[in-house]
Amino acid sequence: MLDREELVQRNYQERGVYNTDFFEILFFKKASGTLLLNDRRIELTDDTIVFVSAFQKRQWLTDNRDLAYTTLIFQEDFLNEFFADKFFIARLLYFCQLDRPLILPVPAPDMARYCGMLQEIKRELVQPQTDSAHIIRSLLYYLLQTLNRAYAGHNQLALGKEVQSPAYRFRRLLELHIREEQRLVFYTDALGISSVALNNAVKRQFGLTAGELLKQRLVVEIKNDLIYSGKTLAEIAAGLHFPEPNHLMRFFKTQTGQTTGAFLSAFQNDSL
Repeated sequence: MLDREELVQRNYQERGVYNTDFFEILFFKKASGTLLLNDRRIELTDDTIVFVSAFQKRQWLTDNRDLAYTTLIFQEDFLNEFFADKFFIARLLYFCQLDRPLILPVPAPDMARYCGMLQEIKRELVQPQTDSAHIIRSLLYYLLQTLNRAYAGHNQLALGKEVQSPAYRFRRLLELHIREEQRLVFYTDALGISSVALNNAVKRQFGLTAGELLKQRLVVEIKNDLIYSGKTLAEIAAGLHFPEPNHLMRFFKTQTGQTTGAFLSAFQNDSL
């Protein structure tokens, strides 16, 4: 029976579309090929780090002869409990982006340093001692926060924003329910707050209103269905609770400036 690390390694060598329930950070010392991540096409190069969130659809189109990489994988609940901070993942900017690149180029010495820390963590896991949990916790915390600082600097993002719990709880609920629920009232009821309070929290944290964030996330779901599901437009519309396919098409055009057909054609022709 394969363990989780072996399953992940095998997935990177296969060409099918899949998703997982864990987060992944891939440290590519050597790389060639492409990652299709939801509707994004990420070109892999040497000395780059790729961030993959749970439940994102991905397909690896790589030349396995030209790959040398190390993976760090974990589930959200584990990490939040490990650091006794239920919003730890939410503070990592590279796992909260719908419109920023999910790849970080780094100098070769930095890549060697990061991989060295991963090796130390692995040694403590393979040959645990009484203080191993403390050492792993400190190494992992330092590594993830250092990557957060590097990602923020590379993408000119602000660090240090206070976590507004309604905003992050809303984002989490979107991930769980966006296919079934596109009514903002569902989320305000689930959170037990008013639409004004939710909008204020989301605006402070993400620079968008709650409604805009919901629409942005729904567009991602439509794009994923267009690219990966093989469904007709009518089937996609029904699955996402649009009354008619033309309602979905109008929504998509308003949000993206493209028709669904133009988007899919651009993606297939690698011109997005």
